Amino acid sequence: MTWLWRQAQLLLCAVQFLTRIPTPSLTGFESDWITRATRYFSLVGQGVGAISAGAFLLGFHVWGAGVAAVLAIGLGLLITGAFHEDGLADTADGLGGGQTAQRRLEIMKDSRIGTYGVCALAIALGLKVAVLSTLSAQLGALALLAAHGVGRAASVVAMRTTPYAPSGEAGKWKPTPMGARTGEVIVALVIAAWPLLLLPAPAAGLGLALGAIAALALARTAVRLIGGHTGDVLGAVEQVFEVGFLLGLAALA
Repeated sequence: MTWLWRQAQLLLCAVQFLTRIPTPSLTGFESDWITRATRYFSLVGQGVGAISAGAFLLGFHVWGAGVAAVLAIGLGLLITGAFHEDGLADTADGLGGGQTAQRRLEIMKDSRIGTYGVCALAIALGLKVAVLSTLSAQLGALALLAAHGVGRAASVVAMRTTPYAPSGEAGKWKPTPMGARTGEVIVALVIAAWPLLLLPAPAAGLGLALGAIAALALARTAVRLIGGHTGDVLGAVEQVFEVGFLLGLAALA
């Protein structure tokens, strides 16, 4: 397998894992491909963000910012199958509702959604819509492109810097012994960075700071309460980073 062909396979694996977009089937799939594909998670996120940005631009000029924001967020949910949002809800239920690490992990694996999960989803989705509604058409579109990329990159960083939770065999992702490698994290961060150059520097900087604070707080809480991350926690990290980034961006933009 040539290097270029392997990268194409890994990118396709990332698309299949993170979205519901129809793709050709993978041949010769190996158990560590999902972990090796983390280098392209931010690129796939940018693809989702670009499609959502298109919906935002169209909706903005036809119905206005409020409707455009709902359409953009809704289309993103359809493309990904609410993949990361599901992780946010499960994480909120588990960390908020359990009294022991084992019980918290059991709750996170339960497909049913509880009060904490509903509240977390309502707050996260509501904030995204509210923030996008305050932005211009161009800035809102660029914000979506950037937020989806940096959010996915944040989950890769969390995957690399926090341990896998004991007995946390979440269905979304099961790590390989090596986990995400430093080089893969760097590639994900570099890919995530380029849309930031299109945004006002102070606003982008504050967005990254608030996103990082939110993601770090969640990751540290997960380490304290369940011993590390699971696939659900990584999805939640992506979501809180997105929300924090958009809040910071809108505050100065």
